[in-house]
Amino acid sequence: MRPYPPEKHASQTRYLLAVAGLGGLLYGIDVGIIAGALPYLESSAAQLWKLSAQQLGLVVAAVLLGSVLSSLAAGALADTIGRKAGMLVAGLLFSASIPMIALAAGYVPLLLGRLLQGVSGGLVGVIVPLYLAESLPAAVRGRGTALFQLLLTIGLVAAALIGLIVSQQVETVAQTNPAGLPAMQDAAWRRIFWLSLAPGLLFCAGVLGLSESPRWLLARGRREQALAALRRTRTHADADAELAAIGAAAGSTGTKATAGNHGAADQGSLMQRRFVLPFLLACLILACNQATGMNSVLAYSVNILEQGGLAGSQANWGDVALKLANALVTVAAVVLVDRKGRRFLLMLGCGGIIASLCAAGALFLAMDHGKADLRATLAPLAKNQALTLDAPALRALAGNDAYQLEIAYSYGPLTQVRTLRPGQALSIAPPSGIEGDSALGAAFRALHLNPFPDMRLAQGAPLVIERARLGPPPTPAQGWLLLACLLAFVSSFAVGPGVCVWLALSELMPNRIRSNGMSVALLLNQLVSTSIAAVFLPTVGQHGYAPMFFAWAGCTVVYFLAAAILLPETRGKTLEEIGRYFEGRADKKGARTEHVANYTTGDAS
Repeated sequence: MRPYPPEKHASQTRYLLAVAGLGGLLYGIDVGIIAGALPYLESSAAQLWKLSAQQLGLVVAAVLLGSVLSSLAAGALADTIGRKAGMLVAGLLFSASIPMIALAAGYVPLLLGRLLQGVSGGLVGVIVPLYLAESLPAAVRGRGTALFQLLLTIGLVAAALIGLIVSQQVETVAQTNPAGLPAMQDAAWRRIFWLSLAPGLLFCAGVLGLSESPRWLLARGRREQALAALRRTRTHADADAELAAIGAAAGSTGTKATAGNHGAADQGSLMQRRFVLPFLLACLILACNQATGMNSVLAYSVNILEQGGLAGSQANWGDVALKLANALVTVAAVVLVDRKGRRFLLMLGCGGIIASLCAAGALFLAMDHGKADLRATLAPLAKNQALTLDAPALRALAGNDAYQLEIAYSYGPLTQVRTLRPGQALSIAPPSGIEGDSALGAAFRALHLNPFPDMRLAQGAPLVIERARLGPPPTPAQGWLLLACLLAFVSSFAVGPGVCVWLALSELMPNRIRSNGMSVALLLNQLVSTSIAAVFLPTVGQHGYAPMFFAWAGCTVVYFLAAAILLPETRGKTLEEIGRYFEGRADKKGARTEHVANYTTGDAS
């Protein structure tokens, strides 16, 4: 086999990184595309198909259901058909879901298309990082996984921007041709989905040019193909040495890389002693990543900033600034992760998160001090599940002074939080659909809907005023200081946990459990995310934002300690070297346990 020149290795590595980036873009669009389409889908489906609010809720949540199911099975699928084929299946499912949704003429094809999108997202979230970890040279492995996160972030923003562009087209029709508005609304949500087809097709085409994971090939006895795959991105000497290391690691854990080995022998129990620590550490990092509260802050940033003192467009521009900061700092993380290391960036990011969350919580405590509780005043004014107070009535309650009313109310399982200032009227009515905060924030809110919301229960439930605090409005300085805290929070997350979580998912677990371990860990990640989303608004409604911020800071302290005490630095190390580190720790622990057992039974020498 003729050796590739150095520039060929570099171009192959760049190609691999580009395809992996497309996977992240696909994942982000997969999650975020519904937010921009939903307002028009609600209108069209209600008029043409007579869908209920519950059915629309299921259409939104179908992606989460499909993602949960497929992420649990993704590892087994990748072991059975290969990493490359698994990525191709994910891309084809996403591409097939678009015409199914965009051409839908009823509820069933719409729901099935959304389920397919969720299945695709779950497969991408497991198999692409798995492939990157197993295929990239150690020196750029961190950069590749960071690029996946960067493009994921860009995908979320791109989905929101697509929705924003189409919404402007709808507004133009509403102003110039009101009679054509229903047809335009029906075309709008279909157009949004059609525009997301291109990344799926590009991803499928890109995957066809990739080689299979060398570790997967070697586990099936296909040594020559594994060596050829390694040599596409490494020198001959490096490829030969890494192949020998992979084979030695497989032998040390009992894997027989023979031609007849089709996957059974290379699987290990997640609870074997040598695998427990890396598996549990990866699960802990993924759970703590969600427990920082990042997704909730991005989803409800407009609400948070409005209550903190930024009014109207200022809060919306703050929302945009947070999303841009997330993307820009992720670019910096792509550069730093292979230079400074995972452990350093994770500790740096966690430290920044703790400081910024505590500062934001302290600001909210200061702003809440001395405010009057109006629950007893407002509750009797509610009639027929609704509450309406015009601006003069609210001003009279405030004694004709400048004021800010922070009100949280619920209809059964659904809680809403609002902030009102002078000149704004209070109007509360039973929910008729699912709404977002802003064009960008709505993309993130879609992540946090109850997986199976029964909107009929909410529509039939009584109005309950959970919290109503009236007092002087925060000063502009407090509002801008809160935005600075949130910018520091988002930047700290992006430079550390945002990038390192995918590396922890793919690097820490040994070859024998990596695929199945990643599936279980990602499922845990989604469960923690859903749990936090379920308690966020009810907690804010009862107690305000400060307790939630302090709780997230406490969880991040655990995250920091886990990184400082348990996490090894994996920068520049091959997967086999990382595996030997954990095996060494397991062997030492086992030796200590055996020594203690022998000592207690009198067998100690």
